[in-house]
Formats: sequence, structure tokens, C-alpha cells
Amino acid sequence: MRTLYYDCFSGISGDMNLGAMLDLGVDREHLLGELKKLDIGAYDFRISTDSRKGIKGTRVEIVVPPESRTEERSFSDIKKIINGSGLAQKVKDLSIRIFRTLAIAEARVHGRGIEEVHFHEVGAVDSILDIVGAAVCLEWLQAGTVISSPVQVGGGVVKCEHGILPVPAPATAEILKGIPIRTGIVPFETTTPTGAAILASTAVRFTDRVAFTAEAVGYGIGARDTDVPNVLRVFLWGEPGQAGDDVERREAILIECNIDDMNPEIYDTVMGELFEKGAKDVFLTPVIMKKSRPAVKLSIICDEGLRGAMEETLWRRTTTFGLREFRISKAMLKRDFSTVETEYGPVTVKNAWLRGEKIKSKPEYEDCKKLAREKGAGLEQVIDSVNRIKGK
Repeated sequence: MRTLYYDCFSGISGDMNLGAMLDLGVDREHLLGELKKLDIGAYDFRISTDSRKGIKGTRVEIVVPPESRTEERSFSDIKKIINGSGLAQKVKDLSIRIFRTLAIAEARVHGRGIEEVHFHEVGAVDSILDIVGAAVCLEWLQAGTVISSPVQVGGGVVKCEHGILPVPAPATAEILKGIPIRTGIVPFETTTPTGAAILASTAVRFTDRVAFTAEAVGYGIGARDTDVPNVLRVFLWGEPGQAGDDVERREAILIECNIDDMNPEIYDTVMGELFEKGAKDVFLTPVIMKKSRPAVKLSIICDEGLRGAMEETLWRRTTTFGLREFRISKAMLKRDFSTVETEYGPVTVKNAWLRGEKIKSKPEYEDCKKLAREKGAGLEQVIDSVNRIKGK
């Protein structure tokens, strides 16, 4: 499995990330060819060799003519552009995940629903290319694990669509909640919302204490030339996975606590809040504690960057006084979704793949429950109708 390590000593932006990926060895013709699959109008993608304070790397500049600029796009607009392209499904999924991270941050900052958010700078052509390009590069590198150093955000103020704002900009600060940051290396913004969203959506761990033998190093050159090199450094090591393996491996953390003194009716609300904040899984296990007291073990699986948000919910919404944490590895089958037309209506089915073979599938529970209520049928009847069609 290949591992990618971001050294964000001078922050990260979308163009610096693309420069670092190309400098690391991503095939530029592959990247440009994939980006051409997006229906976003004209642009000029400029790649050059540049240096900052003696560090040579790759500089990416995206120049968009006035006729291709768009004042704003909604999250739905961007999803349609990506889903309507000829990109690989894995690239589409990661691109939308990164944009969703941005949309959630903007929604919280402006007090709106995620689908009501309209992007300005982020909706521009160059930002779409930055984010989709990041997904294309990660897929090309076959990086199963992404790790990052703490993120340098800079200082001072930044000028954007909403006016003069403090660094980090509110959206950047929202995205980086629960992620270690550093400030003040220079009096300007060094990490953009786009760069922060790429890290928050892909990195499973943030630390500057890693031991590895680098096989390749890439440098992405930023636009500024200051006393501190405006450079993003990325390390790569490990072996690419076997083609067609269809198993994604990622690191995560498991947070647990034992509770023996809380009203059981509260667990549903707590679990809902944890899922809203990004938990991958939340589950309850009955346990026996000291003095033979019956209790519940509350377990959460999440990305490392969400540790703070998970802990905040547990401290405030439960009666626990202490938590424990474990670092774990997850192996996940590649999955996609299809639709089955049943006698009760359409049902989404999740399919799992291994080495190019579909080995299992199951109907989505919420779809089946909704149809059962609408049609006055039993839930098992709806599920059985899906399974009968799948078996044909």
C-alpha cells in the first residue's frame, strides 16, 4: 500500500497541491486528459518549473478567460458537472466528498443548509480543476493512506468575496476544526479553503512524527516569494496495490467509553449528532462493569481529524467522565449503487466488488422502509421483492 505524506510547513492551496503531485511523478498528460472530461468552459493550464529560496519544484497556474468565469455555483451545480463527466467513479466520489466538506463549512459559517450554499471563489473554474485534479492525482498514485503534518495557516487578513477577513478565513477555520494547525509564519494566508478541504477529506492522521523511507519527493511551488519558501512538500512511499484488488485500506481511530448512569432514551440523539459530525460508525455494546453493574459501551469509528468533534459531543451529551482511543486500520470493499424497480417502487441497491467480481449486494434500508410505509406493505415484503429481482 502506498502512503502519501503532506509536509505543510508553508501551508497548502489547490494549485500548490497539483504542482506537488506533478513533481512527485503524476503523468501530466493523464491529468490534463482527465480534466478535459469536465464541461466547464475554456481555461489555460500552465505547468512550469520554478523555485523558492533555492527549492526547485513544479508551478501550476490556471488562467480562465472572462467568458468562462461564473459568479457563483451551488453545491448541486458542481455535483452535476462532476457526475455528468466521464471521470472514473472513484474520482467522482472523492471530488464530491471534498466539495461537500467545503459546502458544510460554508453552510455553518453563513447559517444555511448545505444545498442552499452558493460558492463564489470555490465555484470558479480554477477551484473545480484544483479539486478534481487532486482526486485524479491520488487515484493515479494509488495512495491508500494519506497523512499530513499540522497545517500552517499564516496570519494577518485575506481579501475575498465577503470582504476583508482574518486568517484563517472562517471557512478554512471551520474545515480545520479538530485538525492541528500552526499560525503566524508569515503575515498572510498560506492555507486556502480548497487546500484545507483536500486535506480534511483525505488525510487519516495529522502528525509531524512519522518514520518512513521516502521513495519520491515532490515540491509544489506557490505564487508568493517570501523569506519562508512558499512550497508544499509531499513524500511518497510503499508499493502500489494490485490492479483490480478493489479493497481500499485506510487508517481511522476508535473512541470508546463505558456508561452505566444515563437514560437509555438519550443514546439515539447522541448517535444522531455523532453521525452528523462525520462519524463513520457508532454502535452500542452491553457490558458488565465493576461491582457487576450493567452498562453500555459506546464506540465511534471516525477519521483522526474528527477526534475533537467526537469528543466534544461525548463530553457534552453523555454522562461519561473519560474516554479511550485506539488507532485502527480499515479494509473496505469497492462499492457502487444501482436501482431495482420492484412492484412497490424503485429501491437503491449497494453492490460490493472484489477483483472485478460483484460478490454481494443489499437493498438500502431507508428506501425499503419508505416504500413499505407508502404502500402499506411489510418491510420484509419489500426487501423480498428486491431479492427476487436480484436473483433473476
